[in-house]
Amino acid sequence: MSDAPLQTVTNAARLLKAFLTREESLGVSELARRLGLGKSAVHRLLTTLAAEGLVEQDPHTGGYRLGLVVFELGEAVRVHMDLHAAAGSVLAHLREETGESTQVGMLDGHDVVYVDRLESSHALRLFTETGRRVPVHCTSSGKVLMAFAPEPVRERYLATATLARHTEHTLTDPDELRRALATVRARGWADAVDEREIGVASLAAPIRDARGVVVAAIGIGAPVSRFRAIPRKRLARTVVEAGEAVSRRLGWSEEAPLLEKES
Repeated sequence: MSDAPLQTVTNAARLLKAFLTREESLGVSELARRLGLGKSAVHRLLTTLAAEGLVEQDPHTGGYRLGLVVFELGEAVRVHMDLHAAAGSVLAHLREETGESTQVGMLDGHDVVYVDRLESSHALRLFTETGRRVPVHCTSSGKVLMAFAPEPVRERYLATATLARHTEHTLTDPDELRRALATVRARGWADAVDEREIGVASLAAPIRDARGVVVAAIGIGAPVSRFRAIPRKRLARTVVEAGEAVSRRLGWSEEAPLLEKES
């Protein structure tokens, strides 16, 4: 593999870091001087970064400043860090209360990414490592996150996603999944039994931020035999309460309006 593309990425990263001085804007010449690069190279980098929204040009001065996408990335990092701090003890309490593995998932395109997870102490337990990606349509966390996503995001997903059949219980028809997501929105939680893997079940509920936007899902996963031994309504109430506990730590209150995340 050529080192040239990697050097370009390095220079782009260095260029973005140059704006950490918090100056209102920086011109091509000044950036070239600070980075020790030619003006033409800096101009090419700025043009590419501007096309991606990472920098923007001041129409009055011609200088450059960080773009809104950088702010959005920073917000994503902040939410993740805040979420980790808010969910830690609640995940542990939920594991103690249910005896099962607990997890927090976030939506990423057509997948759910588990950003926090605690394993059950049972000898027979599920092994799903933090960072693993799983499909939306056959997981309880995925159903929660898509059910509470903005309608345009949800409809785009239903129109474009490949609803792969993993078991005979997987929902693969978009209309059937749409109805299932409506049920999730109405009752406030989702379950998935034998949908991604035979013998595996899960139940999840939403986590909201201070604005009332659903930013993650908290849930439990267990072998079907143990999952069915717990009354479903009681388990749902326990998981919903855990979601509300994390949400309150993120600044949400029950009096706050429930908003959809902007699409």
